[in-house]
Amino acid sequence: MNYKRALMAAAGSMALLVAACETTQPVAAVDSSAETARIAELERQLYAARTQNSSLTTQVTTLQTSSNSSSYDSVAVSAGYPPNARAGQCFSRVLIPEITQTTAEEVIDQPGGTEIRIIQATYDFVDEQILVKEETVRYTVIPATYETITEQVLVQPELREVRVIAAVYEDYSEEILIRPAYTTWKPGAGLIGGGSGYRTGPDGRIYGPDGQALTTLIQPTGEILCKVEVPPKYKTVTRKRLVSAERTDVTIIPAEYSTITKQVIAQPPRVEEVIIPAEYRTIKVRVEVTPAREETITIPATYKTIEKISIVSGGNLEWREVICDTNSTPELISQVQSALAAAGHNPGRTDGVFGMSTLRAMEAYQRANGLIVGQLTMETMSSLGVTHH
Repeated sequence: MNYKRALMAAAGSMALLVAACETTQPVAAVDSSAETARIAELERQLYAARTQNSSLTTQVTTLQTSSNSSSYDSVAVSAGYPPNARAGQCFSRVLIPEITQTTAEEVIDQPGGTEIRIIQATYDFVDEQILVKEETVRYTVIPATYETITEQVLVQPELREVRVIAAVYEDYSEEILIRPAYTTWKPGAGLIGGGSGYRTGPDGRIYGPDGQALTTLIQPTGEILCKVEVPPKYKTVTRKRLVSAERTDVTIIPAEYSTITKQVIAQPPRVEEVIIPAEYRTIKVRVEVTPAREETITIPATYKTIEKISIVSGGNLEWREVICDTNSTPELISQVQSALAAAGHNPGRTDGVFGMSTLRAMEAYQRANGLIVGQLTMETMSSLGVTHH
């Protein structure tokens, strides 16, 4: 049955590739070159698969008449079959669906640039005065003018007369000291106690009026000296003193003037310039208002937003283990039909026959759960919770 399994795998790969290529929707024409390259790559892979399947068909036909298993295995390995496959397993070469991502991108719609524009000169007519006759100068001599004035002239200048006034004195009397006061000794007269209450006692001592003996007095000898002050002696004299000092007296003798009349220049002679203005005439003249120039205009770039679809993953061919007539049983198909019905996808009758209703229910389940559509793969079986032994 090996040749039969090889033929079924090749036929399944061919059918899936054809279906994938026929149902591939064109990507939005955002990046046409990338999309064209992607489609060309898919077509190349489809052609390679078809070529490989054709070659496998020939090899399997040859192997049907050969009993050499080692030759068969070497052909399978060279054909890129899944390695380490166990007996009872079936594989299908499937096209993994592309997972795309749409992003908005701003691209240049019209590139910017510059444009040189010639701006013509502008002209206008203006009034302009032109010289007809130049300015001239005429000279006029104006003679001097005179006037009579009265003027005082100096006959005798001012004089200063200086007179000396003698000093004045006066007489006055003044006492002058001839001899200053002084003290001197003079003889005294009369003893103390005599007729004044003092007496000489029988013991020869002097007693005072109170009857007490005087211890400070000695017994008199009869000689008396007294120290007296002699007043100063003055003399009146006549003296002279200055009443007013000698001085000078200045007498101003005013100047003498005489009045005269004379003629003086009131306005000196001069030369007067008389300017004869120039003569002009007004005419119309065409003048340039603004010169011609080049103006560089910058034209900004314009942009537009496009949707860019990029492939995140998928789009390649892989071997996936599948359920086919070789490794399936009616009981297994019945379990798949029951699991599809439980998931909300009606497979028709649960009769163990993988008919069109079961196929449509399986494909609907696969689309709803992001699985590869079109083959009863082991991933679909695992998702449905069906175990294959």
